[in-house]
Amino acid sequence: MTAETSQTLDRGLRVLKLLADTDHGLTVTELSNKLGVNRTVVYRLLATLEQHALVRRDLGGRARVGLGVLRLGRQVHPLVREAALPALRSLAEDIGATAHLTLVDGTDALAVAVVEPTWTDYHVAYRAGFRHALDRGAAGRAILTARQQPAPDHPGYTLTHGELEAGASGAAAPLVGVSGVEGSVGVVMLADAVPERVGPRVLDAAREVADALR
Repeated sequence: MTAETSQTLDRGLRVLKLLADTDHGLTVTELSNKLGVNRTVVYRLLATLEQHALVRRDLGGRARVGLGVLRLGRQVHPLVREAALPALRSLAEDIGATAHLTLVDGTDALAVAVVEPTWTDYHVAYRAGFRHALDRGAAGRAILTARQQPAPDHPGYTLTHGELEAGASGAAAPLVGVSGVEGSVGVVMLADAVPERVGPRVLDAAREVADALR
């Protein structure tokens, strides 16, 4: 540290970098150990970063990078959408259902990119900006399942029916291996059940989007 630098700012940036390098967040104690400072300092840093939505803490107290990091640059969100769109278009056209990229925003799931199929007579209207609780709907449930490190025999995707809209079914798979980004890729359709081939196809699309965002 030189006389011209800020120790507090330096520590805050180090917190963000540490959180960006983990998929499952860090506790105050873990951050304290990694930074070599006491827990009181970490609490203050996290509280300040939370005020600016740069950090969020889940119900278990683990700190994660917040979507405020994306908002620092106006072009970041459009770039995320642009990176995901090719895979979402292919998914929507292949399945004939509305495809979406959903990211975590606080305790909510937020749709940031949506593509509707061009050839179907009808499909579910699902708009970018739509948000819902993480524990409702395939998009949010897929993210929560990824946090819990599912068993090896888990298919890797989540199926739901009627949780967000009566008569609608959903399938979603989490984004894996994208530092600092927690989200999922999925489809929503008017059906009593999700066809068997949809889950694996959604999983492939999630992998494509994750590759595009790395």
